Amino acid sequence: MLRLRQAIVVEGRYDKNTLSQIVDAEIIETGGFGIMKDKALLALLRRIAEARGLIILTDSDGAGFVIRNYLKGALPKDKVAHAYIPDVRGKEKRKKAPGKEGKLGVEGMKPEILLRALSEAGAQFEDAPQRDPITKYDLYELGLSGRPDSAAKRRALMQALELPEHLSTNALLDILNLLYSKEEFLSKYQLTPDP
Repeated sequence: MLRLRQAIVVEGRYDKNTLSQIVDAEIIETGGFGIMKDKALLALLRRIAEARGLIILTDSDGAGFVIRNYLKGALPKDKVAHAYIPDVRGKEKRKKAPGKEGKLGVEGMKPEILLRALSEAGAQFEDAPQRDPITKYDLYELGLSGRPDSAAKRRALMQALELPEHLSTNALLDILNLLYSKEEFLSKYQLTPDP
């Protein structure tokens, strides 16, 4: 079992149970949308973020993104990392029917997918090397932002990277910088700037 320095924020107890079987970390539940009314829990998350750092790991459905975006605006940006699971169709074993969007949540993901998501988010299992960051201007130069066909190009890229479909351009930029240096990204996906 891998020990993690940062605490992990998840939506519910089944997510916590799944993660606690693969990582040794402080795992905090939001209680779903309950976090939006729980000032004490939000204050605690801020304190933990300042002391240890937080990794937010929500489901890849619309509800998960509402919770993630709420926390993103309420917590110190420099102390919070975001781990993303891919869109995988299916239902969790304990449920009789799939969720509203038909996607597996954190609890339904395989351990290797969760470990990869945490690692890509910058989980401190080991020291990670510094990378040359990808910027908003790079996305523009590559045609992934600010161009007539940018949305289609972003969707294709997110699909190739197995990223959730609800990502904004800013969230995509954050994830790309978690995964790659500028050189790695350009060479792996053989992207060249649009004319």
